[in-house]
Amino acid sequence: MTPHILTRSLNRSATIFLLILAAVGILLPLSNLLLPEGSALHVPTYLISLFGKYVCYALLALSIDLIWGYCGILSLGHGAFFALGGYAMGMYLMRQIGSRGVYANPVLPDFMVFLNYKELPWYWYGFDMFWFAALMVLVVPGLLAFCFGWLAFRSRVTGVYLSIITQAMTYALLLAFFRNDFGFGGNNGLTDFKDILGFNVQAEGTRAALFFLSCLALGIGFLICRAVVTSKLGKVLIAIRDAESRTRFLGYRVESYKLFVFTLSACMAGVAGALYVPQVGIINPGEFAPGNSIEAVIWVAVGGRGTLVGAALGAIVVNYAKTVFTSGPLAPYWLFMLGALFVLVTLLLPKGIIGTFNAWWDKGREKAQAKRDDAAAAAAESAAREDGVIEPTMVKR
Repeated sequence: MTPHILTRSLNRSATIFLLILAAVGILLPLSNLLLPEGSALHVPTYLISLFGKYVCYALLALSIDLIWGYCGILSLGHGAFFALGGYAMGMYLMRQIGSRGVYANPVLPDFMVFLNYKELPWYWYGFDMFWFAALMVLVVPGLLAFCFGWLAFRSRVTGVYLSIITQAMTYALLLAFFRNDFGFGGNNGLTDFKDILGFNVQAEGTRAALFFLSCLALGIGFLICRAVVTSKLGKVLIAIRDAESRTRFLGYRVESYKLFVFTLSACMAGVAGALYVPQVGIINPGEFAPGNSIEAVIWVAVGGRGTLVGAALGAIVVNYAKTVFTSGPLAPYWLFMLGALFVLVTLLLPKGIIGTFNAWWDKGREKAQAKRDDAAAAAAESAAREDGVIEPTMVKR
């Protein structure tokens, strides 16, 4: 019987990653909610929110690794899809404020009242319903990625040219969302959220639930990526990465494969942004900044391109280092530290943390297997000599 595609896609490292993720996603919220604050095992609420942000970044890094590590598409504008998903969720959260805003308008958000909007823009309709907002979290980034990818891949734009175009796309969105008349809060963005599905976004239980949902989304995203890269589709994607012209010559519609994986990756990034917004409490045009997309690529490079687990690990490690580094007097020098980290990883660990570890692990297993084979051959030769099958003069000198 052919094994299920998800079961078939899980190897030892993937299983360990999912088990650790499940343990973290369950134990940390329980520690926050059930243990008293004086307990040594109690996890404060602010750490739950901080770790939840890291998990959302890990999902974003996973989406980038899917296209860059397995299809060779280096996107320097993936933060745009992350931000669009965040804005879709932010619009829902703004509609939930209602008359509790500063200006007590039951329909218009505060920034619209301040800017003398007379009525709600048409593209805000429907965002008072959670199911519609959740649908837009996938549709808006996915539709943009589909349209952009269809034009770019159909024109056979590849390499550094594609990277520059993706960066130009996110910069254009940055400038557009900064405008007050665009209807998304201008440079202040969307903030002052109150409720999500009727629950207070500041409550401990809501924070714990959002953290669990972020871990769940990361696990589902990881399973989807593993199912893709270990299937026949994944083999074609790797072939496109390594030799696109040859793959096209063999008869594969390269543009269709690249368009599919690019759109899927954008939807994953949108989900990451949607989970990120209620945990940090704000979404503004700064999320479209090209530097954020470049930083996300560095996460993948540090963790290990083409490993999936490494991409998630790199996002968590680098952002934790950023939190520690920027909390002291060296905060203005973080970008220099990040650049130095990227250079050192490129020179000393070109395969990233997980890729280098896997290479060392495989080399160690090969050496151990060679020793076992030699020992088995020596034992067989000794046994044959004792049985008289091999004469002493037949032994090779």
